[in-house]
Amino acid sequence: MPDKTPVQDVALSDNTAAHRFELRVAGIVAAYAEYNTLEGALLFTHTEVLPEFEGAGHGSRLARYALDAVRSRGLRAIPVCPFIAAYIRKHAEYQDLVAEEHRLAFKI
Repeated sequence: MPDKTPVQDVALSDNTAAHRFELRVAGIVAAYAEYNTLEGALLFTHTEVLPEFEGAGHGSRLARYALDAVRSRGLRAIPVCPFIAAYIRKHAEYQDLVAEEHRLAFKI
C-alpha cells in the first residue's frame, strides 16, 4: 500500500538517548526501531508501528532511514528484529550491511 502521509508531515530521527530511530507524523511518534550499539555495528532488536499508523508504509520508510544511517556511519547491521531482517531480505541494496555470519543466521 502506498504511503499516503504527506512527506512534510513526516520526520525521521535517531533518538540516541532512547537507542531508537523514530518516525514522527505531525510531531507524534508513529514508529520506532530500537537498537543496541555494539563496536562497529547496530543490533536491531525491535521495530514497531503504532496501530493507528499502520498500513501507510511508515515501517518501510523507517527501516530505509535506519539502514541508510548504518551505511553512512560505516557500521554493520545485525538484524535480530524480524521486521528489519525481512526488509533487508527484500531489498538487496542493504544486504552488504550484514556480515556473512549474520546473513546465515538471519537467512539473508
